[in-house]
Amino acid sequence: MKVALVRFAHGISPGSVALAYADWLSHLVASPSKQAELVASGLGNWLIWLQYVQQAVQGGCARCVEPLPQDKRFSPQAWEALPFNAFAQAFLLHDQWWTRAMKGVRGVSKHHQEVAVFSTRQWLDMWSPSNFVATNPQVLKQVFATGGANLASGLANWSRDALTVFTHGKPRGVSAFFPGQGVALTPGKVVFKNALIELIQYDPVTPEVGKEPLLIIPSWIMKYYILDLTPADSLVGYLVAQGHTVYMVSWKNPHGNDRNLGMDDYLETGLMAAVTAVQSFQPRQRIHAVGYCLGGTLLSIAAAALAARGHSPFKTVTLLAAQTDFHEPGELGLFIDESQIAFLEDLMAESGYLDGRQMAGAFALINSKDLVWSKLVHEYLMGAQTPLTALRAWNADATRLPARMHSEYLRRLYLHNDLAEGRYLAQGKVVHLSDIEADMFVVATEHDHVSPWKSVYKIHQLVRSPVTFVLSSGGHNVAIVNPPEGPAAFPQASYRTATHVVGKAPDSHNKWLNSARSKPGSWWPCWHRWLVEHSSGRIKPPNTPAVLLNGKPSLAPGCYVFED
Repeated sequence: MKVALVRFAHGISPGSVALAYADWLSHLVASPSKQAELVASGLGNWLIWLQYVQQAVQGGCARCVEPLPQDKRFSPQAWEALPFNAFAQAFLLHDQWWTRAMKGVRGVSKHHQEVAVFSTRQWLDMWSPSNFVATNPQVLKQVFATGGANLASGLANWSRDALTVFTHGKPRGVSAFFPGQGVALTPGKVVFKNALIELIQYDPVTPEVGKEPLLIIPSWIMKYYILDLTPADSLVGYLVAQGHTVYMVSWKNPHGNDRNLGMDDYLETGLMAAVTAVQSFQPRQRIHAVGYCLGGTLLSIAAAALAARGHSPFKTVTLLAAQTDFHEPGELGLFIDESQIAFLEDLMAESGYLDGRQMAGAFALINSKDLVWSKLVHEYLMGAQTPLTALRAWNADATRLPARMHSEYLRRLYLHNDLAEGRYLAQGKVVHLSDIEADMFVVATEHDHVSPWKSVYKIHQLVRSPVTFVLSSGGHNVAIVNPPEGPAAFPQASYRTATHVVGKAPDSHNKWLNSARSKPGSWWPCWHRWLVEHSSGRIKPPNTPAVLLNGKPSLAPGCYVFED
């Protein structure tokens, strides 16, 4: 029964949400002053709205409440006319009142308040006037213009998507972005393989390359080729073109029989095995190590553990949108408490893994205005079809997480923050991030729902290294896949950067933001220049033999990337 409930709730614990509301309601009942405040606020909002409507009927007036800057639902001009402006203002006042009701109730725990605020916002967003035909002026205009054909198209779109969900199918058009055909096209070969990883070395395109190779550790929550999408937006392709030798880890997509793989396995059989392999191919060279998202967290653990042994193989360490301090993990932390983790463990007990679709559901809720409700309006009410891009196709290529690893990851990093607080055990030994002394290049992204940049910024207080910190415009993926030129480049892209020696970084992310000047364009060239400055010359490209598969060289993108 509980497993069925887990599936129905898409991995979100009803118990966790219920506890948050119970905490809020019990303290609200015992707070007459808060009740009186809310009654007065509700009556005030009602009178403000009536006055607004009266003035709008007489010829217009200023809005009585403005949406948040990131809320674009009511920004089109069509929403300025009656009765639609009245609908929008009523909804926003209602939303404002409920936010006030959820906050500031004495005695409610901070976590429960945040869960209650988030859950209430999701419920309210369902009832936005933009989500209904009769109250959305843009949809009504389309209905009259097409004779309702947009609604018929929208129903067809919904039916197609519903069938895809129920049959666990792939989105329409995803076949155009099949690895090795539409994406993951940078030439290379698999030079090492074990039960957990394939190590890809990309073919050089310059007569000489930097002495120190780059080893990239992507997250195993995603498939590696987000860093090698189309030739126009491939970070791997860019690095190879600049004269770097690039190695990439491609993680195995685990199955039920991998349920007992833990964080130590990903460290030893994954990252450490890749490091050993690169050292065997280029034995006299140190490594520029790069980690993305959870891969960056694992890299920081490895860098600290190796430094504690007395000699690190890493010349530099680059972290891309990777947290090392999880005390403030942003809205993703709303899904992480004992109730939620136990709920997920029950889900994983049967299959031995967490399906990527459960994680996708949580990520969609965090950014529901863009990923859920805007899609409802655009595709189901307006009847349009959003073209599938390489990035969206990659996002649909979900991976699984072994049960043991996912529990350890949530409990030890998110729930208890063991890594930042000096309690994290790797292979039985405590890891101290302060042992890291290699120069670091750390990229955070401005609108990141997965690794909030104020959390990523805390690396300055945890390591004994000079840190070049970059804040890139955009979200967790778009700000990383940020080519400097070509059709995939983002015209609005910008970044801020500053380098600080140990102990000299501003003590808060806001102070850093105020001191770092914004620069237009992509951060990739800045990183390339930094890598060159931290390198020690040029050599001829290494000639590494490929792993043989059925007697033939195994070429990029390898085999693991194709596992569903």
